[in-house]
Amino acid sequence: MSPKRRFLPAFLLLLPAVLVHAATTVENIRVWSENGRTRVVLDLSAPVEHNIFTLRGPDRLVVDLKNSRLAATLGNLPKNSGSIRSIRTGVRANGQLRVVLDLNQTVRSRSFTAGPNGRYGDRLVIDLHRQGNLRAVKRASDEYVAGRDVVIAVDPGHGGHDPGAIGRAKTREKDVALAVGRLLARRIDAEPGMRAILIRNSDYYVGHRERMEIARRNKADLFVSIHADAVDDPRARGASVYVLSVKGASDEAAKRLAQRENATDLVGGVSLRDKDAVLASVLLDLSQNAALSAGLDIGAEVIAQLATLGKVHRSTVQQAGFLVLKSPDVPSILVEAAYISNPDEEKILRSRSHQGKLANAIFVGIRNYFYANPPPNTQLAMNLRRSPTQRVNHVISRGDTLSEIAERYNVSMSAIRSANKLSGDKVRIGQKLTIPIYAGS
Repeated sequence: MSPKRRFLPAFLLLLPAVLVHAATTVENIRVWSENGRTRVVLDLSAPVEHNIFTLRGPDRLVVDLKNSRLAATLGNLPKNSGSIRSIRTGVRANGQLRVVLDLNQTVRSRSFTAGPNGRYGDRLVIDLHRQGNLRAVKRASDEYVAGRDVVIAVDPGHGGHDPGAIGRAKTREKDVALAVGRLLARRIDAEPGMRAILIRNSDYYVGHRERMEIARRNKADLFVSIHADAVDDPRARGASVYVLSVKGASDEAAKRLAQRENATDLVGGVSLRDKDAVLASVLLDLSQNAALSAGLDIGAEVIAQLATLGKVHRSTVQQAGFLVLKSPDVPSILVEAAYISNPDEEKILRSRSHQGKLANAIFVGIRNYFYANPPPNTQLAMNLRRSPTQRVNHVISRGDTLSEIAERYNVSMSAIRSANKLSGDKVRIGQKLTIPIYAGS
């Protein structure tokens, strides 16, 4: 056998291994900022595994990308944009590319990967949301100055000609949703600093998109839609909470971008009408992701409270393309209170007592979130500065770290450890932590 013929099979055998271990290249880093939100996009030559964590003193967000490198043509990196002061990179001994975002303010972060589309290839997207600092809020005097209420849009599902699901005992979903929705609205209105908007208050139908737009017109801080689930299997049971899926968000974004020339309303407080296609897309995406991020956090609080009433169908927040969840700038959740197709759960859904328990559980989840994350111009935000020590619950979701949670609530890690008798910094998804909130913090 000639040397040439011996060499060829060996080369072919080695080729797949070479391809498997080829490094991913970061081809570009792009940054946009708007209304306290900053988006960082890493354009990649191929999908990549990554890990993100925060460091303090000074504030930094560190992104490690497995088996990656920076493109040789990528010279000056973005700086002085939004929450980003500068961006640095370096290759670690294990072959990981480390990208360090030097921050000029405290932020919360979320990251996700995106596949190729008509304009870009694979991407790693990092959204930074400014937390704000309650201690920096100015007062005209020492007298109490009331802020606005936190507005919750309560949407009882179905109604009128649309009964929704019907149980074996003829219980109609629309009736259960209205009963729970009314009780929830009453509970919200009884809470100082909070106000409810009922999308429907009697037995009539409201179109899905109109429900969403009513919430937007009333500048709601949250849209919560009440439903009761149904499937063919009568054994299915338990509550679930949904937020919008990524595909649903993308479809809605495409629709709004296509109509932006005729749009008269704002998205996230900004008009898209006079923006070019790229900028409008970025602004809409930032607004959508901020709303989705908040929805996931609120949903986690609500499902944790529903779990105290009994079995939940899914212990984590689910994502789906429900039309009523597609608001581009209002955090939105959909609560499936129980399975009306399950005879036992249908019975308790008819119970006024259980309807009250459901409404209270949903309310407590919502309250926990807004007490810990009050919009800065609200009465709750002002109360937080003056209130005595209080405690709120936080349910660990994917990506949470103890340092990030401490940063979010403006308390020390040691205070959280002490309140929860933790010996270290490890937390697990679904774990409930008690967060001590101190006056003036």
